Order: sequence, then structure tokens, then C-alpha cells
Amino acid sequence: MTTATRDLAGLTARLAELAPGLRVETGPGATGPYAYDASNYRVPPRAVVFPRTADDVVAVLRACREAGVPVTARGGGTSMAGNAVGPGVVLDFSRYMNRILDIDVEERTARVEAGVVLDALRSATALHGLDFGPDPSSHSRCTLGGMIGNDACGNRSVRDGRTSGHVEALEIVTADGVRAVADRSGLRAAEPGDAEAVRRVARLEADLRRLVEERLALIRTELGRIPRQVSGFQLHHLLPENGFDMARALVGTEGTCAVVTAATVRLVATAQASTLLTLGYEDVVAAAEDVPEILRWSPSAVEGMDEAIVATMRARRGADSVTGLPEGRAWLYVELEGDDQAAVDARAAELLDVLKARGRMTGGRVVETPAERRSLWRVREDGAGLAARLVDGGESWPGWEDAAVAPESLAAYLRGFRKLLASHELTGVLYGHFGAGCVHVRIDFDPATETGRTVMRRFVTEAAALVVEHGGTLSGEHGDGRSRSELLEVMYSHRMIAAFAAFKKVFDPDGLLNPGVIVDPAPLDADLALRELPLVETSFGFPHDGDGFAGAVRRCVGVGRCRSDAGGVMCPSYRATGEENASTRGRARMLQEMVRGEAIEDGWRSTEVKDALDLCLSCKACSSDCPVGVDMATYKAEFLHQHYKGRLRPRSHYSLGWLPRTSALAGYAARPVNALLRGPLGKLLARVGGVTTKRRIPAFASRRALRKSLRTAKAAEPTKAVLFVDSFTRAFRPEIAGAAGRVLADAGVPCTPQDGLCCGLTWVSTGQLNVARKIMARTVAALDNGDDRPIIVAEPSCAAALKRDVPELLGTEAARRVADRVHTFTGALTELADEGWSPPPLPEDVVLQTHCHEYATFKGRRPADLLRRLGVRGVDEAEGCCGLAGNFGFEAEHYDTSMAVADLALKPRIDHLDGRPVVADGFSCATQIDHLAGDRGVRALHLAELLDPAADHTGETP
Repeated sequence: MTTATRDLAGLTARLAELAPGLRVETGPGATGPYAYDASNYRVPPRAVVFPRTADDVVAVLRACREAGVPVTARGGGTSMAGNAVGPGVVLDFSRYMNRILDIDVEERTARVEAGVVLDALRSATALHGLDFGPDPSSHSRCTLGGMIGNDACGNRSVRDGRTSGHVEALEIVTADGVRAVADRSGLRAAEPGDAEAVRRVARLEADLRRLVEERLALIRTELGRIPRQVSGFQLHHLLPENGFDMARALVGTEGTCAVVTAATVRLVATAQASTLLTLGYEDVVAAAEDVPEILRWSPSAVEGMDEAIVATMRARRGADSVTGLPEGRAWLYVELEGDDQAAVDARAAELLDVLKARGRMTGGRVVETPAERRSLWRVREDGAGLAARLVDGGESWPGWEDAAVAPESLAAYLRGFRKLLASHELTGVLYGHFGAGCVHVRIDFDPATETGRTVMRRFVTEAAALVVEHGGTLSGEHGDGRSRSELLEVMYSHRMIAAFAAFKKVFDPDGLLNPGVIVDPAPLDADLALRELPLVETSFGFPHDGDGFAGAVRRCVGVGRCRSDAGGVMCPSYRATGEENASTRGRARMLQEMVRGEAIEDGWRSTEVKDALDLCLSCKACSSDCPVGVDMATYKAEFLHQHYKGRLRPRSHYSLGWLPRTSALAGYAARPVNALLRGPLGKLLARVGGVTTKRRIPAFASRRALRKSLRTAKAAEPTKAVLFVDSFTRAFRPEIAGAAGRVLADAGVPCTPQDGLCCGLTWVSTGQLNVARKIMARTVAALDNGDDRPIIVAEPSCAAALKRDVPELLGTEAARRVADRVHTFTGALTELADEGWSPPPLPEDVVLQTHCHEYATFKGRRPADLLRRLGVRGVDEAEGCCGLAGNFGFEAEHYDTSMAVADLALKPRIDHLDGRPVVADGFSCATQIDHLAGDRGVRALHLAELLDPAADHTGETP
């Protein structure tokens, strides 16, 4: 046993003694994802602890102080400066300490634990017409504790300022394990009956008051000069004229002085009316020139971004994903708020006229609809991720992403900054809070090489001098972290640097709280995550990633949208479990660790990586929803292929992975096979095959039923398209092929059915890529026969496999030609139907479950949009995965997670149908709906069945 292992064992034993039941995780499978945040850094911790109470935090700090082990507090892990990684124990507050303790509507305050996600607080306070003002773009996953650590601001900081301006009191644990309360008038022990704690806290406060009294002139002249001066410690809040506001002085200390366990924060009234203007400019400098004039109109937000972000969003989510922007190569969003909508609209129109007269804009408009506003704000909020991996495949990195100047100095600063970029032959993607003078930028540094790191160090050092020359600050809201702490000496005098050190020493004399940050900083180019790695040989080609598989998994830069607390499609397993290792980000970080080959030494054979990937449903939503396009379903398929190469696989890989073959055989004797599977022998076969016995095995269709359906699907010649009859439709619901053929013929797209081929999906999802490649090659050879007609696929998952998996796995021109022809049934009706076509009468309201693969792969061709266009008034869409997800929910070990995912969106709708029909094109989705409905007689309709001119359209659920 090594010394480090022995020390860790001693620490965990001491923690078990001090806090029985405390969850402590060690080993690379648990700690790997916590070696990263959203920055350039990798610092593997020794352990991750998940406290449930403040007493747990006390136990951790006491045990770590005894052992001399550092402690780093962590919320959502979205810090971009390396603020949330550390070499000792990481405290993850987001898992359990995430309760809203109290909302006082009359006083407009809320008391929350440190791990509360901002959107969760905002949802709770919205019921009372209240909100928490600061709103960083990561609001769906960042925690209040993290916001307090960084002194976060956000898109509406022009109106609401920084987090520090909204904090009334902080509940903290000091480095020596004493609970205290920091409020607007000082510091006091949390437990007044504990004499020793009272004595320690009183001495701590006395030392702090003495420190400030000795440096009054220094603090008054160097701190608090501009609104976004976040860098360093905010000691000016302790000045006599500010009432020794200990709560605000601790905001922005990045966990280096004390650990925050809870906070009382002030709330603001929700605006009654708002209007959004979008303004176009030739470049960001021209946009910045108009900011001082815009600020005269008291906007709530003035946000800026350049064209690269918009181009990437359109490429990733479809051209229709960004609408409402005027002509230009850079844009400002200007939001105005008030109590009366007419008055706000009038102000917006007047401001637009004034700006047009100034002559700097290339265009401007008022954004009319809420849907357009949501779309535009999504682009801005995803700026960090969109800028990380651009349309051309280029990568960019933080490191100098948070400088701020006074708004009136912004244009001059940006001119100098762009010259500085050019002098180093670097390119930056710019966006940020222009109304507050805060500029975010991701730069195409090359931190993987020695030369690139040298260039990065030289650049950020010169950038620090530039921003100081313009009266600005290194950090405007992200904090200094490991990226900028070393550069504080460029911004502050030696005396102020010494004052920061003295302040920390009073709180943390042993230097154990988040070491390497702000005081005694680590070199800014130490602990960088990237390094040069050899190419990894894979089956998938990863054509969009320059370094193949290593470049693909490197797409994850930690922004954490997959940890969203606000619903959506990505990531179903994280939303069901709340575990970092079950998020897209957690899995990507484990794959990055595997590629590095340090903590995880056994590569593709790693059980830690296999376990991290185990709960991935392969829904593909991350490939669309993740701002950098992480495609975990493909990474998982590749890993399973490599992991089990030459080895025995899990039983379900054979029983479910080979389903297209076995189901084809079952069709010749469907009746006896179905009878067999419904009896006791069926349950035995399920157990043997690794399949859950808690679900009914879907009934196989007979070959006769298939032949009958194909006859009705075939249209008179000449036909305009090919109807691809996939394995699921062929084996389980052939009637859909007939319905699809009739609907398409009625819509002016008569089809020729194509039977007997397979997309290879089940072999891909179980990682049997050699077999998948053979199946796909046969299918491509049959379809790429000189025919250029569209290929229409009724099953969305098979359409997605033909569209993406086939060309990426085969890598041939023939595969790409076939992929270019593929349409879902929804897409075919959206794009190919006769303009004057109208369907039979449809129900007024439906419940819709969109297949995740369709959502992710066929952007801008959503069933919900088509149904509304065809006249369905109410489309109640169950946003997110159904939970079955192909083989996942049939596997015995995944049944519970499958049902937990269904509980998020689908099951509540099935439980409250109120006579509405359910539409679900995916076989998995329909099967899950059948399971959730039980014996209630509910069957999900394929869209083709709903639109079938031969069907009885009563609006009732069949």
C-alpha cells in the first residue's frame, strides 16, 4: 500500500467516525469527472464527498485539517477559470444540499442551501411574482453557492448587478470546522451556546477589523472602481462607511476563505412588461460604440455576440434555429422592461429610431413573438459552448474570457484587444455583457503543445496589461481561478496583493481551502488538461473531429447543459438520477481520462468507463442539445465494440442486438411464438437473455400480415419515393407501412415499398460494429443503385441510423449518397407533400412523444410543428426521452432507470390523457406507452395512422 493510499484510507476512516453515513467516493471511476470544470484545467481530487447537512461539512473540514488535505467546494462545476477543481477533497453540494429552505414573500428574501440550482429558485419565487436578479447563462444548472463563489452576474446585470448586491447573509463553515454566519454587520457564531465557537469567531472578526483599519486608504483607492471589478477580494465592503458587510466581502472569494453552506438572498419583483430589440452591426467595435447611448435608456440587458456563434447554432440545430436577427456580422440584444407594455414598446421604437439616426447599425428590429425571443436568448446563453467548437471544426478555449472595463471604454478596449489577437496570430470568438463592459471570448489557443502554451501565456499577460490600461479588471464575473490569479499582480499593487494574502490567512492559516487560487496562485499554465495524444484506431470515422475519437470526446468542455435542471431532452439519465457520472459531461470526462491513460490505465477494457456509460440511453439528444455537439451514443457504441472485442458479451447484446434476425424468423410462426413467449417459458427465456420480466414482450407480426400491408402500401407507378420498411415495422407493426404508403400517396408522394433491408441500429447500440458494418454495406448496395428518389422511413430511429450512423461507420461515398436521400415520415410530409394537400379531419388535441433520434438528427422537421400546421390545435408534447430507448429499457438491470426517465414527462401525460389520442412514431416510444397505460386500452398511434385516409377519425383513442 502506497503512502497516498494509506493516507486516503485514514482520511475516509476519520470521516466515517465524524459523520457516519457520509457519502465519500474514491477511485478514478468516481473522481475522474471531478478533475475538470468548464475551464482548461485538470486537477484530480483524492476523494469526492457529498454532504447532506452543514454538520457533514464541519466533519469534512475538521478531518481534512487534521490530515492536511485541501478542500474545494463545488456547485454545478461550470466554472470557466478553474475555480472548482482541487487536489484534495471536492465537496459536491449539488447532489443533496439543494433545498430551498424558506421564501419570505413580504421581506422579498429566500434562504437556500448552497447546491440549489438557480432555475429551481426562480421557479419557486415566480409563483410569488419574484425573481433572483443575477442570471448567468448557465442558470439552468449553476448553483447559488457557485454564483456566490464567483460573484456571478449574468445577462441582466445592467439592471441587477452582481450576486454580492443581493446577498443578505451567508452561513459558512470556517477552515477549522466552526459554523458561523456572515451578514451585513459582521460575523457571529451560528451556535451562540457553543462558547468555544463564539470565542473563535469573535477573534476572527477582531483580526479582520484590524486588517482593514490598517489599510483604509489602500482599499479605498484600489477596490470598487468599476461595476464589474470582481478580481481579487472585495475588501471595500468591510470599510467603515460600508458597515463592515462581511456577507458581501465573502462573495467572490471562490471558496478560498470559508465554505458556504447556505445563504439568505434578496429577491426582486418580476417585470410586468418587456420588449427585445435586436441590432445588427458590421463588427463588435461598432456595436460597442452604441452602448453608452443605449444605457441612457435604462435597459435591463445589453448583450453582444459575433457571427461565429450564430453560424455554429444554425449548423448544429438547423437554419430555422436562429430567426429574428437583422443583417450584420455582430449583434446586440437590448431588452427594455417596465410596468406597461405599451409604454415599453413606445420606448423601444423611440430608441430604435435614435440608433438608426446614429448610423452605426446595419439593421434593427423589435422581436415580436415570445418564441423568437426564446430562440434568440438560447443562442446567447449557449455562447460559451457554441464558440468552443465552430462550424469549421476549429476549437477555442477560455483563459482570457472574462475581462471587463467601464462601458464607455468598451469600444476602445475592443479595438486594442483585436489588434493584440492579430499580433499573436490568434482568433477570438466574442460575446458577452456589453452593457456592463464585460467581454467573454474564446480563443484558438493550442494548449496541447509547449509552443501553444508559451503563446497563450504571453498573450494573456499582455491582455492583462491592456485591460488595466483601459481601467478594467481581469475578471468581471467568472472569478480569477487558476486562469488569472497569477496575473493579479498586473492589476494590483504589491501592497494590495499582500492585503489579499493577509485576509485569506486570517480565515485559512494553513492554506487548505481551494489552494492555488487568488492567493499563492498556481502558474496559469500549470495543470492544463490538454496534451498531445496519439490517434486512437476506431471503427467509426468521426469525420468532424480532427483527432478522431480523442478529438470527439474532447468536444466536452464542461459547460454542463446536460445537467440542466429545467427539463428538456438532454440528458435523461442525469435528470432521473442526479448523478454527475450519469450526465453526458461526466461520461465524456471519463472517456477523456481513458484516452489520457493516466488514472485509467486499462484503456478500452476499463470497467470504470463501462460503468460510467452504463446508464446512457443512447438517445442522441446530446448530439443536438449539447452546444458543442457531444454524441455520446456514438462514443458508447464505439466503446462497447472495443471493450468486448474478442470477449463474451452481456446476454442482452445477443438477445436484443440480433433482434432483426430473430424477429424475421419469428414472423414465419408468429402465433405459436407469441403464445410461447406469453407463458412461463417466455419469462425463463427473458431471464436467460438478460431481458426484464417486468415488461410484456411485444407480439410478433406474421409474414402474411406483412405481405398484406406491403400490398396496400404500394402505389401505382410511377412512384416518387422509396418507402423503407425497417425491421421494427416489419416485425411488430406492419400495418404502419400500409398506412404510411396510403398517406404519402394521398399527399402526392406515391412510394415503392423496399423490404428485406436493415439499418443495423440494434448492432450499433450494442457495440457490435463489425456485424453492423456488414448489414449496412448490404443495405447501401441495394439502395445506391442509381436511384435518386427520396428514401422515407417510418421508424425514426432507423431513419437516424441511415442518416448518420451508416455514413460515419462505412465512410463511403455510396453511404453518404444514401444518407442524403433519407427522410423521416414527418420530414417527407413537411418537405415533399403537395402544397395543396390536406389530411382527413384530425382531433383538436393530441399527446405527442417525439422520438429522441428524430429530434436530434432531423433538425427543423418536428412532428409537433407538422401537426400544428395540419390543424391540430393542442399538441401536448412530452419533451424528452420515453425511457425505453431501444434495448435499454428491456435490459433487466436498466428497468428502474427506464421507468424513472418515463416519470419525467411521458407518464404524467399518459396518466391524464382525458380522451386525447397519443401519437408516437417510434416503436420504443409506443411500447413504453403501452406499458405505462397497462390495461387501460391506450395504444399509441403512428403519425401515419392518424393521417391515414382509410382510417376512422373520431378523435378517440383506439
